[in-house]
Amino acid sequence: MRKVTFNDPKRVHDVIKNCQVCYIGMVDPEGKPYVLPFNFGHESGTIYLHSAGVGKKIDILRQNPEVCIAFSTDHQLKFTNEEVACSYSMRFRSVLAFGKVVFIEDPEEKQRILNIIMRQYTGRDDYEYNMPAVMDVCVYKVDVEEFTGKESGF
Repeated sequence: MRKVTFNDPKRVHDVIKNCQVCYIGMVDPEGKPYVLPFNFGHESGTIYLHSAGVGKKIDILRQNPEVCIAFSTDHQLKFTNEEVACSYSMRFRSVLAFGKVVFIEDPEEKQRILNIIMRQYTGRDDYEYNMPAVMDVCVYKVDVEEFTGKESGF
């Protein structure tokens, strides 16, 4: 099947809003790739993330904030002849996002971002947070420099 590439903001948004998880690719100080799944939120060309404030990923991101974020959705196995392995393919839509992580320290901004993340999963963005939880969570954003999308089977 022919794959189609795109970078239209509406199509990019449509793929991202249908994803439950994204995968963040980063490079550790020794040059080794490191990829982890994340829950996320997105708004106006920015991807929002949260995690514990300590650990390998935080150490890597503080040293090298450049990341690649992968989103993939609408997977469906297709074939033209079920007896011929080479006739199988996968229907999908995906987006890659490239940018740099910026850590957020302001408590009010953290709460705003946490609500953007919650909106991705619940449709709501009006949650309240207690201050100890806000201070303990690490919140960061990626102002995306480039989005590239690809789809097959649509």
